[in-house]
Amino acid sequence: MAKSDITGKRKLLAQNVSHSNINTKRWQNVNIQERRVFIPEEGRFISLKLTTRDIRTIDKIGITEYARRFGKKL
Repeated sequence: MAKSDITGKRKLLAQNVSHSNINTKRWQNVNIQERRVFIPEEGRFISLKLTTRDIRTIDKIGITEYARRFGKKL
C-alpha cells in the first residue's frame, strides 16, 4: 500500500461526477516518492517513502523537526 512513512497519508476514496450528475467511486492516489534523507544529528542517511508535500516541508524545516511534529522516531 502506498503510504507515507512519517504522516501515514494514503489513498483516499473519491467520486467521479458525470455530466448527468451520476457519482461513481474511484481512488485518489497520493504522490509517494522514495527518498534518501540525511539526518545531520546522527550523520547518516535513511530511506523513506514520502509524499511530495512531506518533501517540501522537510526542505523548509528539516527532517528531525518534521518527524517530531508527527511523533515519529527516526
